[in-house]
Amino acid sequence: MIRLILVGVIALLSLAFFLQNQEQEVTIRYFFGLLEISTPIYKPILLGFAMGLLISGVLLFPPWVRCRVELRRKTKSLQDADVDLERLRHSLEKVTGHPSSTFIHDSSRNRHDE
Repeated sequence: MIRLILVGVIALLSLAFFLQNQEQEVTIRYFFGLLEISTPIYKPILLGFAMGLLISGVLLFPPWVRCRVELRRKTKSLQDADVDLERLRHSLEKVTGHPSSTFIHDSSRNRHDE
């Protein structure tokens, strides 16, 4: 919630800056002064902001994908462990002849706690 408020405040301040500086001109010189462009000041600032968002998105995307793959792998491993646990409980029932209802009851209660 705090992030949303912070983003909203920054967006409003940026909008106010853009609206107040529409008439201000800036000259951008490319290639050591060989090419000059005159543009409103908010355009280069907005372009720099957009480029920063793009670069940060590109840099943060691979770790995000890696974390999602790892989460999927660990979830699958946990599901396999649950299947093995149930199989072992059933084999324990066959060997002892007693139903292991306490174990099943405890495991279902633990799942509900999560």
